[in-house]
Amino acid sequence: MGKKLHMQRRGKGSNAYTKLPNHAKADVVFRGVPDKGKEIAEVIELVHDPGRTPPLMLLKYDNKEEMMIAPEGIKIGDKVQVGADASLGIGSITSIGRIPESMPIYNIEVTPGDGGKLVRAAGSFATVISHSSNTSMIRLPSKQIIEVKNVCLAQIGVTAGGGATMQPILKAGKHHYMMHAKNIRWPGNRGVKSNPVDHPFGGKQHHKGASSMTSRNAPPGAKVGHIAARRVGRKKR
Repeated sequence: MGKKLHMQRRGKGSNAYTKLPNHAKADVVFRGVPDKGKEIAEVIELVHDPGRTPPLMLLKYDNKEEMMIAPEGIKIGDKVQVGADASLGIGSITSIGRIPESMPIYNIEVTPGDGGKLVRAAGSFATVISHSSNTSMIRLPSKQIIEVKNVCLAQIGVTAGGGATMQPILKAGKHHYMMHAKNIRWPGNRGVKSNPVDHPFGGKQHHKGASSMTSRNAPPGAKVGHIAARRVGRKKR
């Protein structure tokens, strides 16, 4: 008798697939950024977060404290400005419409008020290309160019921790717990390496043996491969 597929076991919610409690130190989003003027916060601590690749910085305002993603080069005691009139120093939070072209930014909002969605991995940054009356063009680390509204917020600088991926892991167990903190099961075996009772692609001499296009309404035991894909395969010239 075969085992359940990976997606079936993940849906059941066993210990190998459940998210660790409190795996992230804080919910890093923009809160209460003033539309006029600016606020000044002091970096009082740099925090390692096992659920993220970059470190966090603890900012102390006059009446509150909050965590934000730390930029490269920040240190304890530095001042970070937040708001519409904030200076353009590293770590500052302001609207994209005020940021000059070719300046690196990270933790970018896609829509105003979403708290920051893009470019949050260690060592990554995007670049402001151009501005128009209401929108700005931004080049992401993947070289893709997107258009966002000028009122969307972003942090200035390069995300800290860029050399973290260069450190050798040395042991498979360490890699397992690193991935578990990020709610990722590791290692993951390929379906074509499985037995036919364990996976729809298994038992066929290490190749799928059938189309990998799957209906969006397929049951969990068959919902593998390219789900509801528009097309698969190489494009014909």
